[in-house]
Amino acid sequence: MAGSNGGRIAPGFHDRTIETMPRPELEALQLQRLSATVDVVKARVPAFKDRLANVPTPSSLDGIRDIPFTKKSDLRDNYPFGLFAVPREEVKRVHASSGTTGKPTVVGYTAEDLTMWAQCVARCLRGAGIEPGWMLHNAYGYGLFTGGLGLHAGAEEAGISVVPVSGGNTERQLMLIEDFAPESICCTPSYALTLAEHLPKNNSLRVGVLGAEPWSELMREQIEEKLSMIAVNIYGLSEVIGPGVACETADRAGLVVMEDHFYPEIVHPETGEVLDEGEVGVLVLTSLTKQAFPILRYWTGDLCSLTREPSPCGRTHARISSIVGRSDDMIVIRGVNVYPSQVEHALLGVELAAPHFRLVVTREGTLDNLVVEVEPIDGAGSVDDIGTSLSRSVSDALRSSLGIGVAVTVAEPGSLPRSEGGKLSRVDDRRKL
Repeated sequence: MAGSNGGRIAPGFHDRTIETMPRPELEALQLQRLSATVDVVKARVPAFKDRLANVPTPSSLDGIRDIPFTKKSDLRDNYPFGLFAVPREEVKRVHASSGTTGKPTVVGYTAEDLTMWAQCVARCLRGAGIEPGWMLHNAYGYGLFTGGLGLHAGAEEAGISVVPVSGGNTERQLMLIEDFAPESICCTPSYALTLAEHLPKNNSLRVGVLGAEPWSELMREQIEEKLSMIAVNIYGLSEVIGPGVACETADRAGLVVMEDHFYPEIVHPETGEVLDEGEVGVLVLTSLTKQAFPILRYWTGDLCSLTREPSPCGRTHARISSIVGRSDDMIVIRGVNVYPSQVEHALLGVELAAPHFRLVVTREGTLDNLVVEVEPIDGAGSVDDIGTSLSRSVSDALRSSLGIGVAVTVAEPGSLPRSEGGKLSRVDDRRKL
């Protein structure tokens, strides 16, 4: 069955004692670290002094609900170093988001932060089934983006050798995978599909740790089928630390949160009320051990659910579901909320449709229109021959998935944007032009 592990890869551990810690002990550790972090932010981050003036030091984990949310706008308002809790000379590294509007969001790390980050990523990679001594082809971008350096340090911490390829230059990436024969790869899922268009199925890869953008189970199945490896979902964001906040293990039963360092909540997108386990809402994260850039109740905008049931591999830390969308990047078409991940899920179920698409949003008067641009798979036939039938099939699938009708156009194979290692923007919003 496509997408199944079949027992080929087993989850490993980097720090079994922490990763399987009984929940009462884990929660006691979380409370101790949460209380200390709140006191540090009050004392050392002037920008939050008034905001936290009436917030008591938590005496239970429920006390976290007294703390106001931190939003991305707080980081932009205090650009570049206004939310740092240590003097700049203690900051050993700075990363920043690759935001497309305004100034980037800037985060900093002490030496201890960098060590903790590497340990979290090492847990992720070992849990995904990557063994010490294996080779990791790291196609995440290096530089201000946290992906490349974050995964690199974690792999070295776990005893995994790294090929620091970074993003782009697909032809060279393909050559190195063929020549070096790495057992594992890190990249975005859309870039994994780009590589899969050219790599032979009998390649050396056994495990892919993929993230930095939402992806569906159908996309996972396509990646696993085309590359003959298991594909594991990793989650992180620069505002919290980078990759390594949470990751699936090789059994793919949800993304295990590194709960001794990051406290997760799921809240209602409109009211901010904390939701019960299993309910879908906005993921909110609080750092428990970060020194340079501690962050309290960060509103990620990512929509998912959470469970604290132990995972099949014995890990006791909470697990989040795959991200099902974002609370702040949805497209509203005739009153219906549309996420690119929904379109992707529907599209991957259409025969002869390639897993590459673009959503074009326009406005005529006061009416917003959505056009979904798709491609046929290689060998399906010319656009002149199959364009009409493929457009109809995709339109029917989207109507069933979204509940609305949308226009579909069929482009020539290879003409839509491909990922070159970074996040792939699926939306062309022409209302802003």
